[in-house]
Amino acid sequence: MKTNKRNSFLLLFGVGISTFGDFIYLIAINILVLKLTGSPAAVAGLWIIGPIATILTKFWSGSIIDRMSKRRLMILTDIFRAILVAIIPLLPSVWLIYICLFVLSIGKAFFDPASISYITSLIPTENRKQFNSFRSLITSGAFLIGPAIAGVLLLIASAKVAIWINAVSFLVSAYMLFLLPETEVQRSQAKALTLSMIKDDWKKVIMFSRDQSYIVIIYFLAQFFWIVALGMDAQEVVFTQKVLGLSEAKFGLLVSIMGIGSIIGSSTVSIFAKKMSIRLLMGLGYIMVAGGYLIYAFSYSFLTAAIGFIVLGYFNSLANTGFLTFYQNNVPLEIMGRISSVFGTFQSMLQIAFVLLIGFTGEIIPLRYSIIGASSFVLTISVLLTLFVYRPARKIYFLEKSQGA
Repeated sequence: MKTNKRNSFLLLFGVGISTFGDFIYLIAINILVLKLTGSPAAVAGLWIIGPIATILTKFWSGSIIDRMSKRRLMILTDIFRAILVAIIPLLPSVWLIYICLFVLSIGKAFFDPASISYITSLIPTENRKQFNSFRSLITSGAFLIGPAIAGVLLLIASAKVAIWINAVSFLVSAYMLFLLPETEVQRSQAKALTLSMIKDDWKKVIMFSRDQSYIVIIYFLAQFFWIVALGMDAQEVVFTQKVLGLSEAKFGLLVSIMGIGSIIGSSTVSIFAKKMSIRLLMGLGYIMVAGGYLIYAFSYSFLTAAIGFIVLGYFNSLANTGFLTFYQNNVPLEIMGRISSVFGTFQSMLQIAFVLLIGFTGEIIPLRYSIIGASSFVLTISVLLTLFVYRPARKIYFLEKSQGA
C-alpha cells in the first residue's frame, strides 16, 4: 500500500511540475514571439502549429507507443522537450521557433497517449478515479497559478528565463518518472515501423470500434462535446470584450474565477471519489458544463458571465475525471496508445474545423447568436451522452473493482 502511495505521489508530482512549467511557458513564448516580430499574426501562428503537428503525427505514433516501454518513452520525450525548449530563447528567427515548436508538438503527441497508458498500468482500478481527480486538481492549480508565476518572472527577469524554467520542469518530470517502476515485461528488439504495420494497427482499431461500439460512442460524444466547446473558447476574448464590453483586466479575472471553480471541483471529487460513481461524474459533469456555457452565452454583465465561468470550472473537473476513468477501465491496455492516437487524429481535424466554423459564423451573424447556437449544441450532446451513460443494460461498463467488476 505504501508503495502504491509513493508511486502515485511521484507520478502526480512529475506530471504536476511539468504542467506548471507549461503554463509559465505558454505566457512567455507569446511574449517572446511578440517582442521578436511585433506581429499579432505571428503570435496567432503559435496556436496553429500544435493541431497541425498532431494531425501529421498521431495517425502513426500509436503504433510506436504500444510497442515501447511507456515509462522509457515518457522519460526520453521529457528530456528531448527540455533540450528543445532550452534553445528556443537562443533562436534568432521566428521561423526557427515555429520549427522547434512543431517538433515539440510531435513530442507531446507521443507523451500524452503514453502517459494515459502508463497511469492505467501503474494505478490499480479502484484508485484511478481518485488519482485522476488529484491530477485534475494539479492541472487546475497550474492553470490558475502558472500564469501568475509567469507574470512575476516577466517583471523580475525576462521571457527567456521563464522559458528556461519550463525546460528545467521537463527534466524534473523525467527524473520523477525514472524513480517509478517499469510496468511492462522487457520486450524483444522492436521492429522498424512500416506502412503495413500502420495499416494493421488501424485495422485493429477499426475492429475494436466495431466490437465495442458502445465504448466508441461514449468516447466520440465526450470528445465531440469538448471540440465544440474549444471552438467557443477560441472566441472568449472577442465575446467578453466586443459583446459584453469588459476590459482585458476583467477578462483575466473571469479566467481566474474559472480556475478557482475548477480547483474547488477537483477538490470535491478528490474528497468524495469513493462515493461518487463514474456515471454520476460524467452525467452531472457534462450537463452542468453545458449549463455553464449557456449562462455565459446569455450573459449581459460581468456578474452573470462570472457565474457561468464558476459553473464551467467546477463541473469541468467532474466530467474529465469521470470520462478518463471510464476510458482507462474499458480500453485494453495493449492497444490504448493506438486507440488514443487514431481517434486523436480525427479529433484534431474536427478541432480546427470547429474553431474556424464558430469564428466564421461570428463574422456573418452576431457573435452572441453564434455562441448561443454552439452552447445549445453542447447541451444537446451532453443530454445524449447522459442517456447513453445511464442505459441500464450498460451498467457493467461503469463498475469499479471495489464494486465487484
